Amino acid sequence: MDSDDSPIYLLPHDTLHHIFSTLPLRQIIICRSLSKFFNHLLSSPSFLHLHSTTHPTLNLLALRLPHHRNHNHNPHPSSLHLFDPSLHHWLTFSLQFLPFHSPLPVASSLGILYLWAESPNSTESPKSTESTHSNTITNTNSKSLVACNPLTKQFRVLPHLGSAWSRHGSVLVDSVNSLNRVMVLTELAALYFSDGVNRWLKFSSNLPSKPRSPVLVGDSTFALCNVGSPWRSQWKLFHCDLAGASESAPAQRWSRVERHEWGDVFDILKRPRLVRGTGNRILMVGGLKSSFSLNSPCSTILILRLDLDLMEWDEAGRMPPEFFQCFQESSKFKVFGGSDRVCFSAKRIGKLALWDRCDVKRGGEEWRWIDNLPGNGEGMYRGFVFEGRLNALP
Repeated sequence: MDSDDSPIYLLPHDTLHHIFSTLPLRQIIICRSLSKFFNHLLSSPSFLHLHSTTHPTLNLLALRLPHHRNHNHNPHPSSLHLFDPSLHHWLTFSLQFLPFHSPLPVASSLGILYLWAESPNSTESPKSTESTHSNTITNTNSKSLVACNPLTKQFRVLPHLGSAWSRHGSVLVDSVNSLNRVMVLTELAALYFSDGVNRWLKFSSNLPSKPRSPVLVGDSTFALCNVGSPWRSQWKLFHCDLAGASESAPAQRWSRVERHEWGDVFDILKRPRLVRGTGNRILMVGGLKSSFSLNSPCSTILILRLDLDLMEWDEAGRMPPEFFQCFQESSKFKVFGGSDRVCFSAKRIGKLALWDRCDVKRGGEEWRWIDNLPGNGEGMYRGFVFEGRLNALP
């Protein structure tokens, strides 16, 4: 049947909006791809507002391809690969609506995707009929952070940063009281941006070593630092309070977080790293040492959880032997995720291991494999949590 003759095209848009507003967000994404008509219908502001008030977010795991795939021989990646843990399948969000070169997604918070992008030949803001933004890129061959909602195709460019920040900085994001907060952290300095200030505040990091796996939790940043010697690592937790950061007082100092009752919690894990937990909690993940000797082998991978309100640790998860044997031969592995989901990646495994407490609550398994990875599936994958929201404004 020709599309013009189909009865559904004759219905009023308000009626169609109410019909499709009953569908979950996953189905809306599928319906948008049916035709230009449905893409326009299900992207209109009136439908987005109607749907966002009646449906929850879409909780996905966004994947960053191995580092070598983002070099100059692949300068225009145009999509974001995401895994849906609830349905156990992959999704792809197009980034072609962004008028930038080399978009590299790095973080997300409450439906807003943050990515590095460059506009090498532009001296004014790129134009887009489907998107909105407020700042300009004025430096040739430079990169800036772009905040966007890939579901609504809205975006804006954050104030310009030098290219060194995109090469060496870790991007941390969070939202508090509807204010988006961004930190770009290196070993020597940090930049902090929030909607309330609307400019980058710079301050010295004063950390003893390069921060490992920093996380932003509301007004606080946490990171692990090595305070040991070249022959023996000794990891400690450091904290920086951003609540008082302002244009008049941007400098904030890091302090070591210690409690006598924690004992040797930082000594039992090999190569620990942090992951944002549920609510006011952070997770610390690493290989569980079989002894305190210098080159002690690991018996498994352990997930510890710190309650920041009670300042108490507990064990959240432990990788089963049948999973750990795949990581045992790899000296390094990557960890990413958030809340009650953590992914593990290592070279030559060809799949991801997923710790999923959310699935346990629905009667599923705590540990499972994620197959069919984009690309060749042999590299070290990184990623982050993406909460799809139709009402998220960058």
